[in-house]
Amino acid sequence: MTSEPGTAGPQPMVAASEVTRTFGSGSTAVHALRGVSFTLPRGQLVALRGRSGSGKTTLLNIVGGLDRPTSGSVHVAGQQVSAMSEREQMILRRGTVAFIFQSFGLIPILSAAENVGIPLRINGVSAREREERVRLMLAVVGLAEHALQRPAELSGGQQQRVAIARALAARPELLIADEPTGQLDSETGRQIMRLLRTVVRSEGITALVATHDSALLDVADGVLLLEDGMLPPAAGRNTA
Repeated sequence: MTSEPGTAGPQPMVAASEVTRTFGSGSTAVHALRGVSFTLPRGQLVALRGRSGSGKTTLLNIVGGLDRPTSGSVHVAGQQVSAMSEREQMILRRGTVAFIFQSFGLIPILSAAENVGIPLRINGVSAREREERVRLMLAVVGLAEHALQRPAELSGGQQQRVAIARALAARPELLIADEPTGQLDSETGRQIMRLLRTVVRSEGITALVATHDSALLDVADGVLLLEDGMLPPAAGRNTA
């Protein structure tokens, strides 16, 4: 991982250049991000570390096309996300980028298999292909025997595994996870992080995972440390 976009070598999965994000104006303005620049190489799990309020979620939302920077640019898989229309960003989120949230975001009345199949239905995947992909993804996260169970019948760790399987179902290139272990106990959290690292390898994707738990950082290939909306020079960065 390098500190500036545009370095020589293979095209990175993510390249952010001097990204700022300000909410409000005047004396009440909140500067969530202050000139953030970094690149993420393909095929790695990178942890985004920082205290609550440091700007992690804002940065993830901008990288994933859920928000726009006040200034600066973000490229994902060679596409400038920060310059896309809302429709183009929606298409990006359907195929290139997938999200995992702390709250799991599962639909209570649907089974684990049905939840995993949602992005495939949205993308118009045939029933046969959808069923095969859902079975594979549930097997990858170790929940093949729980396919028919609903979220309320699963533990917190199992629900997060379903959320991971759903995020991977449409074969994204970039996986964005915002505090995916925040509602889990420490051991289950470590299991989820190890699972994320495994699927990054097996699916050949890149993952950017926000966490404030320093105990989980040893699972990551690299670390970005965000403090008060900035990445301190050389702090918390591993060079790939």
